[in-house]
Amino acid sequence: MHTTREFNFDGLVGPSHNYAGLSFGNVASFNNVKSASNPKQAALQGLAKMRALAARGFAQAVLPPQLRPDFRLLRSIGFGGSDADVLARAAKEAPVILACAYSAAPMWSANAATVSPSADTLDHRVHFTVANLNSKLHRSYEQTQTARTLRAIFKECARFAVHDALPGTPAFGDEGAANHTRLCTAHGAGAVEMFVYGRAEFDSAAAAPQRFPARQTLEASQAVARLHGLQPQRTVYVQQNPAVIDQGVFHNDVIAVGNGTVLFYHQQAFLDESATIAALHIALADTGAQLQPIRVDSAQVSVTDAVSSYLFNSQLLSKQDGRMVLVVPQECQENPAVARYLQDLVAGGGPIDELISFDLRQSMRNGGGPACLRLRVALTDAEAAAMHQGVIMTEGLYASLVAWVEKHYRDRLSPDDLADPMLALEIQTALEALRTILDFPELYAF
Repeated sequence: MHTTREFNFDGLVGPSHNYAGLSFGNVASFNNVKSASNPKQAALQGLAKMRALAARGFAQAVLPPQLRPDFRLLRSIGFGGSDADVLARAAKEAPVILACAYSAAPMWSANAATVSPSADTLDHRVHFTVANLNSKLHRSYEQTQTARTLRAIFKECARFAVHDALPGTPAFGDEGAANHTRLCTAHGAGAVEMFVYGRAEFDSAAAAPQRFPARQTLEASQAVARLHGLQPQRTVYVQQNPAVIDQGVFHNDVIAVGNGTVLFYHQQAFLDESATIAALHIALADTGAQLQPIRVDSAQVSVTDAVSSYLFNSQLLSKQDGRMVLVVPQECQENPAVARYLQDLVAGGGPIDELISFDLRQSMRNGGGPACLRLRVALTDAEAAAMHQGVIMTEGLYASLVAWVEKHYRDRLSPDDLADPMLALEIQTALEALRTILDFPELYAF
């Protein structure tokens, strides 16, 4: 009997994890700009979450960090000479761009790509479309290494298709799985794929946020669905509420999360809530399933509380008994309104009957919670066996990665440290060692 499991590919926090406040529209990132970070603690917090979920029987894997600083970016805009010369001049003339080149944002692997499992696609392969992330300079350069990494992990072309990022223009702004939700009776069953967009490039009359940018376009979402060969009747496009984008909900996964047939969402998540729920009901009925919406009213949890606690940037995972566990950041327990809501939720007899809380403070201070840190990839047994095995989380890999972090990571990183040429050498040394740990010699192009 063939089974399908959902693997969570968590981004391994890189050695250059820092608080540069580069993401306008991400409230947490802006609030902590230029404060000192702790890359070692950040990586260990993320690894602890991976280990704990793997120990619970959930399929868990790792996406490695990218090489930093990105000298391609710095040299492409006129900084020349030796690497040390490039860093010194960039630190003096363009410190914000230097911070972009050092960004550890690939740790949030929900933005790496959009994924459609083989049960949903026309050619019955698992499809990945690498996100172009073109709304932010510090993220727009990720796509080259992301494509290289995904093609190295999922290299068997008969089973996997990794598409290049969409054209790097505003019309095709694509933020990956952070704006994508898959709803189904089981991971191996045909599903409804919901794409949530912030704006439509070619509809000037459409509603749009006024304060913060809408990063995902309708046109990008439609292009991804075409590339993946999705069935139109099982593909739903939904516009995010512009008013919540202006309150710091820069991706849909900050205001809604889905798993199985459950959609856990805030009352203000979508521009037209009733039409969204109706469309999902109809599309799921085509698969023989019934949507289970869990609506959080504004009177229970405000958008402000949802954003500060990252209640919806949680992982919603299916347990062996068919019930679900919600994996939340520690901040949810520290917010009185959110903590009360969650206590009532798990006691209410609904599909979510358990909470797991993690300390992810280092990631949260930069605007990324549990759901930001992981890319969901549903794989059949054969597909799982065909992917690169060195990235699958085990007790042995966990121990090796912890020892690696302890050896190579700094426990304090300030904005001024980015000018230190020794930091660049430390990161390269660390990633060279990581290739061996993950049995991944082709991972980086040093």
